[in-house]
Amino acid sequence: MHTFRCVCHSRLFFGSTNCVACQRTVAMCPACRQVSAMEVQEGGTWKCLRNGCGQLQHPCQNRTDHAVCNRGVLAEEETQPLCTTCRLNQVIPDLTVPGNLEKWQRLEAAKRRVLYIVEAIGLPIGMPDQEELLPLKFEFKADGPQPVSTGHAGGLIVINVKEADSVHREQTRVEFGEPQRTLVGHFRHELGHYYWDLLVKPHHLEAFREQFGNEENPTYADAQQAYYANGPQPHWPQQFVSAYASMHPWEDFAESFATYLDMVAIVTTAAHFDQEEQRFESYEFDALLKAYLEIGIMANEFNREIGLLDLVPEVFTEPVIEKLRFMHTLTEYAPTSEA
Repeated sequence: MHTFRCVCHSRLFFGSTNCVACQRTVAMCPACRQVSAMEVQEGGTWKCLRNGCGQLQHPCQNRTDHAVCNRGVLAEEETQPLCTTCRLNQVIPDLTVPGNLEKWQRLEAAKRRVLYIVEAIGLPIGMPDQEELLPLKFEFKADGPQPVSTGHAGGLIVINVKEADSVHREQTRVEFGEPQRTLVGHFRHELGHYYWDLLVKPHHLEAFREQFGNEENPTYADAQQAYYANGPQPHWPQQFVSAYASMHPWEDFAESFATYLDMVAIVTTAAHFDQEEQRFESYEFDALLKAYLEIGIMANEFNREIGLLDLVPEVFTEPVIEKLRFMHTLTEYAPTSEA
């Protein structure tokens, strides 16, 4: 992730909706993929003021109605009220429940950030009208008569809204012994399952099994039962990026995918603030890993100085490195997406 510049040269951030210096309205432009100042046109459309863009658009309805989005919608999509990211929602929290609007705002902020990085590295996102890409869908639900489990199935990612409650999330993190449990982390993990269905199963299955094992033996249900009865595999740090990854090859893949997105996000963000123009596409895997580990040493020490958890808690053994290297090849199997 990186910051952006307003036409007044002040810094804008990924979630900005206005420039604090000149008070211009800003939005994430769907054409240039930059957070940019907007100029209101006759008829109420906005024009992106980023040099070389000029795209006409209108604000996402979730911005105007609920302040949960900062993306624009292309002007030619006159009958489409929602941006491409918000169109992926099938269920949103019940906004009549006190506190749910704030939880939804946090969920959407995390979702937009993760999907931005996913698109930046060249992975497709199946939209509702792209059946050939396995449409990606989200449901944000609260517990009712039956508890809601966060998870993925067939392109549908369900997130329990209580994960947006920082107190609940920290209690769960401690209970399950997870060094990192964040909304961003949930989205990255569940997207790993989505991309396994979209890219690995049809194109990359044998190579996957060489690295992660056979997902059919044991079955997921048997592996899950054994994990919760007996805990992670003995000596799991030598083979897996996390204890949970040792449960089953699907979870190993999802945990490794999430870690890979962590690595890409942190390295490219650091490069931006170091005023380098190096793009993700220019990184060889070994250079990416080396940069991540070096940044991690410094970032961990920053966090320790104020008593926070390590930013980069993983110890990368050779088996884990090879799994992350596998993630680096996924875009080779990605069909073209207009998302």
